[in-house]
Amino acid sequence: MDSLERKKKIDREKFTVKNIVKRAFFITVGSTIMAYGLEAILIPNHMIDGGVTGLSMILSHVTTINLSIFLIILNLPFFFLGYKQIGGTFALSMLYGIIALSVATSFMHHVSPIVHDRLLAVVFGGVALGFGVGLTLRNGGVLDGTETLAILIEKRAPFSVGEIIMFINVIIFSVAALVFGLENALFSMLTYYIAFKTIDIVEKGLEEMKSVYIISDHNTEIAEAITERLGRGITYLHGEGSYCGIDRRVILCVFTRLEETKLKDIIRALDPQAFIITTDVSSVHGGRFKKKDIH
Repeated sequence: MDSLERKKKIDREKFTVKNIVKRAFFITVGSTIMAYGLEAILIPNHMIDGGVTGLSMILSHVTTINLSIFLIILNLPFFFLGYKQIGGTFALSMLYGIIALSVATSFMHHVSPIVHDRLLAVVFGGVALGFGVGLTLRNGGVLDGTETLAILIEKRAPFSVGEIIMFINVIIFSVAALVFGLENALFSMLTYYIAFKTIDIVEKGLEEMKSVYIISDHNTEIAEAITERLGRGITYLHGEGSYCGIDRRVILCVFTRLEETKLKDIIRALDPQAFIITTDVSSVHGGRFKKKDIH
């Protein structure tokens, strides 16, 4: 099978009815959770989200037009940009997510507030937004066009996506300070921070993968202990010290962040002077070793 046929087969498998229904279901659930966080927690306490959603909340408050209308109108340009620059699948998932969010906020517009304490609103509002957005992102959807805009600007400007999003949100929260007051704007920033951290957990999972490079005079003992205690596979890389010119075996291991403390304890017990480099890993596929209970 040549590469073109293999790609077509992968595409057919990826876009089966089952996968489409699954994606639509989780995007709907994520949108509903986010809508509830907006209508039942943030809006009654005069707080906003970041990005296009935050701008929509400000305009809805100023004009008394339903939030769902602004969510559609302000995100539509980013749908067309996403379709043109990123692709049809991304754009359709984004459009569905935005429509689902708009419909959900419309139905929940008169829902009773669940918290009136602003500190509680910050915490639970941030968690609700983060969980909803994270669940949507994990299943290929998008609920806010800000990230799409940031990706496109990043290609033409010397700034990262994160820096662009931060700059946009600084402007939005500054406007919020004029509309809702400085204190509410500061609470909104805390809410956004909690949502951001929650998105990271939901999207990547509690078992987010990390990798570690270990340079030690006891690499054999450390490798055996990691395999035995954590059930993680070990790869030896060959390195050479720049100063001493001595060949060394470097241990490479991939593990979850829940295992990080135990892994470092194992290394320190065998060699307190070991040189350790830990990095985040975006995704891991394959491998023959399964995780064991940490003991």
